[in-house]
Amino acid sequence: MMALDHQFVLTLACRDTKGIVHAVSGLLYQAGCNIIDSQQFGDLEGDDATGLFFMRVHFQAPPQLADAATLGKLFEHTRQQFGMDVRFHALAARPRVLLMVSQHGHCLNDLLFRWKSGSLPVDIPAIVSNHAAFEALAASYGIPFHHLPLVGGSSAETKRAQEQQVQALIEAERVDLVVLARYMQILSPEFCRVLAGRAINIHHSFLPSFKGARPYFQAHARGVKLIGATAHYVTPDLDEGPIIEQDVQRVDHTLSAEDFTAVGRDVECVVLARAVRWHVEHRVLVNGHKCVVFR
Repeated sequence: MMALDHQFVLTLACRDTKGIVHAVSGLLYQAGCNIIDSQQFGDLEGDDATGLFFMRVHFQAPPQLADAATLGKLFEHTRQQFGMDVRFHALAARPRVLLMVSQHGHCLNDLLFRWKSGSLPVDIPAIVSNHAAFEALAASYGIPFHHLPLVGGSSAETKRAQEQQVQALIEAERVDLVVLARYMQILSPEFCRVLAGRAINIHHSFLPSFKGARPYFQAHARGVKLIGATAHYVTPDLDEGPIIEQDVQRVDHTLSAEDFTAVGRDVECVVLARAVRWHVEHRVLVNGHKCVVFR
């Protein structure tokens, strides 16, 4: 097995037509690359089909080709031929992930444990919060904690000023992905556009029902039988971005409202962790208002 710095993931999207797989695999073969795993999907069925073709290829490159810029030049003719949006991701480069949280720390704690135990292959340069509640937790993992409160209330001007501080931190730390690990603030359309395709949010799956405070208590009062969670990309349309992952857990009348909340938190942790892992492994490609996820 070659070193990790010789391993890459190629992702591409283009109009579906004949010969794409042959062209990509043939070019990699001729260049001396070894394909480890390859997946593809053509969105051709149904009234909402986009007619696009998506592909993910994990491969090893020979030393003389072992950088993304060189591989990009190698694929330039094929990219133009098929009108591809093609990207090369070096697996030796660990994605840099910024975590944001408010006052519910279950998702933050779960992601930090997965990172520390080695099951989440990322670097976490910073944690941002509009509250100071998890400063000690961040310190226990040796991660810088940035308390950026909404000084003077939550007016549009105050929120944009705070978001600009976060944006400056993202740029300074060369952040690849922002994870809203129960960060309970609505991001402005301007900030959403800055983070397009590189910010993931998690919420319960009762929406549009049970909005507002204590949704699990509202669900308990209505006798809900399924509790779920949804992880999606952040867009200016609140909680309506392309969905990456969802899951559910059955509940019944024997459980209290507090039990509902505990079950919901567990599902949220698992769903968010899956979405983050799949994103940093370059398994998620946005297809209009939905996602193709190569597992």
